[in-house]
Amino acid sequence: MTTTTPRTLAQQPWEPALSVRQVLGLERVRAGQPEVVAGAHRLDRPVRWVHVAEAADVGVMLSGGEMVLTTGVLLAGDEEGQGEYIRSLDRAEAAAVVLGLGRAFPAPPEVMRSAAERCGLPMVVLHRPFPFAELTEEVQSRLLRRKFAAVSLSEAVRTELTGLITAGAPVQRLLDEVARHAGCPVVVTNLAHRALATAGERAAVDDVLRDWERIARQAGAGSADGWIRAELTCRGEGWGRLVLCGYRGERAAGRLLADRAAEALVLHRMLAGDGTHPGVPAGSREPWDSWEEQSARSLLTDLVSGAVPARQLLPRARAAGLPVNRRVFVPLVVREREPARPARVLRRLGLPGLAARLADDHVAVLLSLAPDQDARALTAHFATRLRAEPDNSHAVVAAAGARADWTGVPAGLREAQHVADAVADSPAAALDLPPVVRLRDIHLRGLVRLLRDDPHVQSFAERELDGLLRGPDRDLLPVLRTYLATGRNKSRTAQLHHVSRPALYRRLEAIQGSLGVDLDDFEQAASVHIALLAHDAQQG
Repeated sequence: MTTTTPRTLAQQPWEPALSVRQVLGLERVRAGQPEVVAGAHRLDRPVRWVHVAEAADVGVMLSGGEMVLTTGVLLAGDEEGQGEYIRSLDRAEAAAVVLGLGRAFPAPPEVMRSAAERCGLPMVVLHRPFPFAELTEEVQSRLLRRKFAAVSLSEAVRTELTGLITAGAPVQRLLDEVARHAGCPVVVTNLAHRALATAGERAAVDDVLRDWERIARQAGAGSADGWIRAELTCRGEGWGRLVLCGYRGERAAGRLLADRAAEALVLHRMLAGDGTHPGVPAGSREPWDSWEEQSARSLLTDLVSGAVPARQLLPRARAAGLPVNRRVFVPLVVREREPARPARVLRRLGLPGLAARLADDHVAVLLSLAPDQDARALTAHFATRLRAEPDNSHAVVAAAGARADWTGVPAGLREAQHVADAVADSPAAALDLPPVVRLRDIHLRGLVRLLRDDPHVQSFAERELDGLLRGPDRDLLPVLRTYLATGRNKSRTAQLHHVSRPALYRRLEAIQGSLGVDLDDFEQAASVHIALLAHDAQQG
């Protein structure tokens, strides 16, 4: 028995098609009283064309997807020929065969019916005389209209997306337009089915992502209804897929839409990669700024901002590859010059987690650990390895306490960010920081930073520092900052500013004269120190 390899999504033709079931539902066809006598389970096969043929060897004239109409006049009385006729249609991958009953066959021939059932070829008989020309005209005109509509949609989408690219629109804007045209969620994945970007109605996207890996693999195998994917390939190498999730329009139109969207994404990536994209200077795009990083950044930014409830972000976290079931989460914020390094260190250590840039020198890191793992030890190990990277010994790793509940992650990330910012406001050379900085390590500096936007605190800082901020001695602020941060250690301050002790004494006298305070008095020095911390926090 001859077998055929089923076509994958990528191999299916683009031509618009009606299913056998849809053809049988046409008003003109119903007038012929159609009856399905075999292959009823294959009525959703696409009909690419309608072909009227009486020849016994019609199979050699077909290219696949045809609905063949016949009266069987040349097959009457030839049972062997009837069976071979059906088998030849099956070998040619015909969509269905329609037999008009009449003088040649007053009833469905059993040989043809049995052969069609064995092959899985839909066989339909028409009980009333029916002009085949009407059916051919009806189906062909519908197919042509669908093809024209699909091509028009394809060109409209291509023009629109190309216009967005040339205008410098971000990737998310492109995906939003694709989702609008598709009327369904759109997901971009890497080759391991990890979701990199999404678009569409938020609730629908979340529903899709809840069990993403399983349904993504089903879509890849072509078993999910309404799921259409297009491969993302750049310079001959595949790097991801775009998936229309639950597309309800004509499949051919969906295929064209997905392919046009894939073309636009690949073009956007290529232009951004070589610096020819509008607004992207040549060579300015950092190599680490990948789709995976963008996906992680979007998720972590939403967690930090609190704009989306944490539980609603769980599907996105799971789809991004972060383990979330029965895990302990450790929120971190890293301040360092090369934001790519935290993600690289995570991979080298084999620690499950996400890392993404939040600001110019802030990288959020979210570790996902098993309950039996030592969160503090692994966090310290991560920080040590990160600071061991070349030219990275001054990287600051700020951590919040481990969270056993996902809903506590946003507050943890904000706490870590607060700690990192408080450290950034301090004179780094004067601080003796542990490998991992926590809330208790920033003491008064952390409290003042939390209160920096309070008008009373702002007024207090301006009043206490007014003599330096407005006068000619403003350049003495760094000396004052170091002197107070070192616990009023004159020798250390002179060393850090590369001046002699007599020269430092003169500067301290100038500072005291401008502020009208005695820095040897603990309360006055403390008041100036708090004011300076508030001023630095406000400026930062």
